[in-house]
Amino acid sequence: MKKELYDKVMGELAGIQEVENDIFTDRKTIVRALKMAQVVLFPEFYHVTGVRKEEALFVLYDILGKAVESVLTYMHDERDSEAVTDAFIEQLPDMRRMLLKDAEAIYEGDPAAVSTVEVFLSYPGFYAILIHRVAHVLYTLHIPFLPRIMSEYAHEKTGIDIHPGATIGERFCIDHGTGVVIGETAVIGHDVKIYQGVTIGAKSFELDEDGNPIKGGKRHPDIGDHVIIYANATILGGETKVGSGSVIGGNVWLVHSVPENSRILYQG
Repeated sequence: MKKELYDKVMGELAGIQEVENDIFTDRKTIVRALKMAQVVLFPEFYHVTGVRKEEALFVLYDILGKAVESVLTYMHDERDSEAVTDAFIEQLPDMRRMLLKDAEAIYEGDPAAVSTVEVFLSYPGFYAILIHRVAHVLYTLHIPFLPRIMSEYAHEKTGIDIHPGATIGERFCIDHGTGVVIGETAVIGHDVKIYQGVTIGAKSFELDEDGNPIKGGKRHPDIGDHVIIYANATILGGETKVGSGSVIGGNVWLVHSVPENSRILYQG
C-alpha cells in the first residue's frame, strides 16, 4: 500500500465522529467472566483451560470486579464496585438452584432427552437460560453493558434472544429454541414451556413529538404459570397477559389478554 493512500484513509477515518474512548472493557473479557461463572456454577460440566475448579470463583471475582469498577466509572456511577460485585457473587447459589430446576424441566418436557446430563452438555435452550440467569442478576444490580453483552453472546451461540431484563420463573423450558425472542419487560411465570420461533415481544413504539421512539415502560407481555406456547407463536404488547394453564398454538398472533386455561389456536 502506498503511503499516500494510507495517510488519506487514516486521516478520513480519524475525522469521522469518534466513539468515546477509554471504554470500560472489551467483549472478550465479559465473555471470559461469563465462562468463569459457568465453571463456578457447574464445575461438573464446564471448564476453562488453565484454571482449576478451586480457583474459578477467585478468577471470576477478579475479572468481574474490574469490569464492574470500570463500567461504573465510565457511567459516573459512584456506587462501590466491590459491594456490587459481592452482591452478584452472593446470588450464585440461588442461580445454581434455579438452573438445576430448569434442567430438570427440560428433561421432563422432552421425550428425546435421556438424562439431565445430556441437557447440561448439549441443549441450546438450557445454555441460553443459564446465561440469562447470570445476566439477569447483573441487570437487576443496574450494571449497564455487561448483561447485554452476555445475552447477545447467548444469542450468537444458540439463536435464542432473551433480553437480560426479562423476568423468568422457575422450571423454564425452551424446546429446540432457534428463533426464540423474549423482550426486556416480559414476565414469565413458573413451569412455562416454549418452542422454537416464539416471540414474546413489543408492539410498534409510540413516537414523541420529534418522531423518535418513546423508550421505557412496560412493553412486553406477562405469561402466567404452567403455560405452553407452541412453535412460531407471536405474543405482543405490555398490556397482554396470558392466564395460567393456557396453551397457545403454533403460528398464533396474539395481541390481547386471554384468561386462565385458554386454548388459543391458529385459524388460517
